[in-house]
Amino acid sequence: MARRCEQTGKATRSGKSIARRGLPKKKGGVGLNITGHTKRKFKPNIQKIRVLLPNGTVRRMKLAASVIKKGEITVTIDGVQQTVPLVKALRGRNREFTRPKD
Repeated sequence: MARRCEQTGKATRSGKSIARRGLPKKKGGVGLNITGHTKRKFKPNIQKIRVLLPNGTVRRMKLAASVIKKGEITVTIDGVQQTVPLVKALRGRNREFTRPKD
């Protein structure tokens, strides 16, 4: 699967890095000259996390860090889109603390 946020659709974008040489006129030089263009990539900060859904299931999702910070995701549950708070699913021994004691 590609580097793409499942929530926002953020993906790798391309751009250019421009190399300049010289001193700006503002600082007393004769001006900046462009000496080259290089292609570069802008990559989103994608994290793979386990999300606990309201119906009790755990789903692995690739989300951008901005979505994780916001703390809300939109999920389709039973054919209906719902905005729910983002709750990370616990792993391993941590799950024992969340289980109800008999």
